[in-house]
Order: sequence, then C-alpha cells, then structure tokens
Amino acid sequence: MSYFPNNNTSPPPLQHPVPTHPAYIPEPPSTPISPQGYQRYTSSPPTQPSFTQSIPPQGQGSRAPQAYATQQGVYNPVGSPPRQPAAAQGGVHIPNAPVDFSAWGLNDTTAQFGMQMGRSAVAAGQEYVQKNLGGLIPITVLKHHFNVSNSYVMNKLRLLLFPWRHKPWSRRVRRSENGQAEWQAPRDDLNAPDLYIPLMAIVTYVLLAALHSGLHSRFHPEILGITASKALAVVLMDFVFVKLGCYFLNIPGSIGQILDLLAYDGYKFVGVIITLIAGLLGFGRSLYIVIFAYSFFATAFFLLRSLRSMVLPDASATVTPVNPSQRSRRVTFLFLVAVTQIVYMGVLVRV
Repeated sequence: MSYFPNNNTSPPPLQHPVPTHPAYIPEPPSTPISPQGYQRYTSSPPTQPSFTQSIPPQGQGSRAPQAYATQQGVYNPVGSPPRQPAAAQGGVHIPNAPVDFSAWGLNDTTAQFGMQMGRSAVAAGQEYVQKNLGGLIPITVLKHHFNVSNSYVMNKLRLLLFPWRHKPWSRRVRRSENGQAEWQAPRDDLNAPDLYIPLMAIVTYVLLAALHSGLHSRFHPEILGITASKALAVVLMDFVFVKLGCYFLNIPGSIGQILDLLAYDGYKFVGVIITLIAGLLGFGRSLYIVIFAYSFFATAFFLLRSLRSMVLPDASATVTPVNPSQRSRRVTFLFLVAVTQIVYMGVLVRV
C-alpha cells in the first residue's frame, strides 16, 4: 500500500485577470453655469460600450474596437493614431454661451429690468451733474484749466521758484472755431493759470504736515482733516479778499476768472512745501527763515506780475478806460494782495 498521493491529476490552467472598471462616481452637485460657456466635467459613464466588457481577441471574426467619443476628447484603441477633438482641430467654433441669470435665481425679465434701471440711474446722475454743476462751472472751462503736460508742470514749478528770470508775462490768445478770441490752454502757454499744480500742492502739503507731526510724535488721524481744512480755509479767505477788491474797484470778471483766482491762490503752497522740506531736513532756524522769506518774495513777485493783466488791463483791452485815481487804487490793491501772502504762508507753515 503506497503512502504517496496520486500525482496523475494536472493543476488548473492559468487565466489572465479580466480588467474591471472602477466603481461609478456619482455626479457632483450642480453649480451655476459660467457666463463664458465653461462646460463642467462629468464622470458619468459613456453611452457607448464601456471598457468593462471584455474585448474579444482578434481572429474570432469580430471587428476591431471602434473609437469611443467622450466629453473631453476621443478615445482611440491601442495601435490607432491619436485623434483630437473637433474644437481643437479648428473645424468647429463654439461661441461663448450667453449669460444665464436663472442659475443665480433671476429670470431674464428681472435681469433686463435691473440692467435698464442701472442705465437710467447713470443717465440721471450725468444729467444732474450737468444741470447743477454745469451751470455754475462749465465742464469745458474746468477742462481748460487741467489741460497740462509734463513739460508745462516742470517749467511752471521753475517759474514759481525763480520768477525774476521770466519774461514776458502776457498771456497768449487764439481764435476759436467760431472766430472768438480765447485764452490758450496751459499746455500751450506757460503764463496761463492751471488747477493741476495747486491741487497737487495742497495734497502734498497735507501729507508733509502729517509726516512732520509724526516725526515729532504728535501724529493722530485727525491731523489730516485739520490740515486739509486749514489749507482750504486759507485759499477761501484769499479768494474772498481778492474777489471783494475786484468788486469794489469795478474790475470785470467771469467764470474763467474765478478759476484763475483759485489757481493763483493755490500757487503759494509750492513755497510752503519748500519751507516744510527745509524744516524736515533740519537746516537750522536761520536757514529755515531765509528759505521762508525767499519763498514769500518769489510768490509775491509772481502774483504781482500775473495779476497785473487782470487788475490793470491795457487800454485797448477794455471798453472804458481807467482814470488815474482808479489806477492808483488798483495798484495799491495789487500790492496788498502780494503782501498778504506772508500772513497766509506763515499760517500754513505752522504745522
């Protein structure tokens, strides 16, 4: 009797494992459709036969597997050249999809109504500004005083700091399309007043005053508002003084002349800024006083020469000539305007 097992039975044949497709991935929650036509990726199984089905081997009478179309491209079986989607090949152009407001809880009627109300509000705002501010200060006149260039700003700053070297001081005139004479823009005339330099000078003055207070451990947020209010008050006082003098001396004015006076009143801040910078650099009290005095005399001389054409116009430029007594009073008023600049500048440099 044999104790060894019977080895006549052969082992089972080896079989290749059948590839299986991963479990079905559920759809993510729906999101609003992008206005640019972006198509959300989906992991839903294709409608064509999936890869879980076993591909019959070649030679059993079956045809080669076909290419399966997907949302992102075209699948090609092994051995086939790669194929690109139709959109990538340039054959089909997919336009941007329109904005779908329904995804955000709005229907087309509500969305159109909101857009119409927005356009109406913008039109009403423009009409209000044109009706109220346009009648007080025409937009064309305001644009004229901001029509500057880089070369004009540099030359104007040099003129404000060294007015003794400049001539002539008369403004240039050009003919408009309707044949009327009008002043040239600051871009084309260095003697024309502008509002760009005074506005930037006021902003710079406020920042320098805040920096000066911070370096002396006296800064607090209210210093910005206080300094800006003081600067505007000084400009307003100077403007009222000049305007009252023009009224009592029967000097004619216009809307453009009001903006010219505001521009001339704001030029003093250039000298004030130079004085503040000298104080921040620690040049000493004596040099600080010298720089302040020079800035005052430069500003006063600039105003004397610039306002002369308005206070003392030429005889050919006025309808009624100026008699000797009126001329004497106007010359005195012009010197008062120049001398009072030391008071305004003295108030501004005390920060």
